[in-house]
Amino acid sequence: MSPRRRIQPGGQSLLVEPAPQPPRRWGLPTVMTLATLVVLAAITLCSLMLKSHELHRRAMLKDVAVLGDVRSFMTEFTSLDPFHANNYVKHVLAQTTGDFAKQYHDTENEILVQVARAVPTTGTVLDAGVARWNDDGTANVLVTVKVTAKSPDGKSAYEKANRWVATAKQEGDRWKISDLLQVI
Repeated sequence: MSPRRRIQPGGQSLLVEPAPQPPRRWGLPTVMTLATLVVLAAITLCSLMLKSHELHRRAMLKDVAVLGDVRSFMTEFTSLDPFHANNYVKHVLAQTTGDFAKQYHDTENEILVQVARAVPTTGTVLDAGVARWNDDGTANVLVTVKVTAKSPDGKSAYEKANRWVATAKQEGDRWKISDLLQVI
C-alpha cells in the first residue's frame, strides 16, 4: 500500500513543477566536432603529400642510379686503349646483358683486333637523360658523348660528338646495357 499524506491547509503543494533546466549549449560540441574534422583532414592531406613525395623521391633515385651506370659504361665504351684491348673487352662485357652481351661475346675476337689497331681515344659524356621507362622495367637513356683522339704522330687532335640510345636493365644492384644504338 502506498503511504497516505495529509494535506494541511496553507501548506506546501504536492504538485510542484520542477525548475526549468538551462538550455543545452551546442557551441562547445560543435567546435570540438569541427576541430576534429579539420585535424583529420590535415592528417589525411599530409599523408597523401608524404606518399607523393616518397614516390617522386624513389623515381629520382632510380633515374640517378640508371644515369650513373650508363654514364660510366659510355665513358668506358668510347675510351679505347689499344695497349689494353683485352681489359677493354672484359670490362665492356661485364657491364652488358641480354642480346647485346651475346652479340658482343660472339664478335669478341673482331672487336679485340679493331681495338688493338685503333688510335687511343678518350670518351666524355656531355649529357645523359632518361628518355622513357619501358613496361618491362628497362630504361631508354639518351647519351651524348664527345670522343677525343690524337693522331698517331701526336701533333693534331680531333673531336667528334655522338648520340647514343642505351637500353639499361637492372640486374641486382647494377644497371647493365641490354641494347645500344647510335643515333644519326
